[in-house]
Amino acid sequence: MAEKNEKEIKVKSLQKALDILNCFTKKSSWGVTELSEYLDLNKSNVHSILSTFAAMEYLRQDEETGKYRLGMAIYTLCHALGDELIVGNIALPYMQELSNWSGERVYLGVPHEDEVIYVNSTYPEEAFSLMRTIMGERARMYCTGLGKAMMAYLPEKEAEEYLRRELPACTDYTITDAEKLKEELILTRKRGYAIDNMEHEFGVKCVAMPIFNQQHQVEAAISVSGPSLRFEEERIQKIAEKLKDTVRKIERRL
Repeated sequence: MAEKNEKEIKVKSLQKALDILNCFTKKSSWGVTELSEYLDLNKSNVHSILSTFAAMEYLRQDEETGKYRLGMAIYTLCHALGDELIVGNIALPYMQELSNWSGERVYLGVPHEDEVIYVNSTYPEEAFSLMRTIMGERARMYCTGLGKAMMAYLPEKEAEEYLRRELPACTDYTITDAEKLKEELILTRKRGYAIDNMEHEFGVKCVAMPIFNQQHQVEAAISVSGPSLRFEEERIQKIAEKLKDTVRKIERRL
């Protein structure tokens, strides 16, 4: 992620509050003490900031554990962001169609520096009760299907810069060697889609494909994701073909 421009930060108290809020992108719940230790901030200040966020419904406090989680006001903001992302609105009905066809989760993500930001997700209609929103969540590009689908079409200079960075493992299957990742990206371009082979989350595989705008730049990526046992080679090929058709429909409307 980009470094903060300290010269442009005029309100230090607001910076502290947003630093606290940003911690919820790293894990879903935090206590006052662990946040104060993690950010090296005064415990009473952290408590005041968390309480204020909770009062405004940006956070909510678990009555049993006392820890804080994201609240519904964040969800509202995420929807406002989604309205600004044209590709997210265009893709949604096609994503739902793809979910119903495959019986799997479908995700849409956009690139942001070295990360994927999840914009939309759909589930098959019979699994609506299991749905959870992931809008606004982030993941590193190199270990996700969405990310690799977009990385494969980065300008060469950007790709080389990315490959010089540290690639920490998320699972035993994560590609952490830059040369192997480079080979994987070449293969992704050749076949037209990326595969996440349990690289981000153990037991989960996905097939992903980039979405290009009219300037032939990567606008986003879409993936079909599910339990690894359901993603044998023959089914991956079928999903890739369906993904290709879905991407064409979305790109025609961009």
